[in-house]
Amino acid sequence: MNTPDRHHVPSLAQLGSQLAALRVSRNLTQAELAEQAGVSKRTVERLEAGATATQLSTFLRVCGVLGLEGRLAQLVPEPVDSPVAQLRQQRRTRQRASGASKDAPAPKAKPGTGWSWEA
Repeated sequence: MNTPDRHHVPSLAQLGSQLAALRVSRNLTQAELAEQAGVSKRTVERLEAGATATQLSTFLRVCGVLGLEGRLAQLVPEPVDSPVAQLRQQRRTRQRASGASKDAPAPKAKPGTGWSWEA
């Protein structure tokens, strides 16, 4: 389905215009960039227009021709361990926010107060 996601359309258009500016700064025409990337000129036009009907592999090929491979790692940051995994690495156990554990006895209600099964 090629329905554009309205939340991402401005960022795709911005990305496309940045690709176009890089292409022009390297004195490449759309046709030259397309040939070097192994894609059609229409694909380059769609990328630069911010169209959503392009594949990630195509985008990566165009970025490779423009010399952006080293900067692509900034798009997706390195994953970090979850807080529980970090505690395991430190050989510590997590603590409950409430302070009570499931092994601790439940507080007892005072006789005559609270809910009971008996009527």
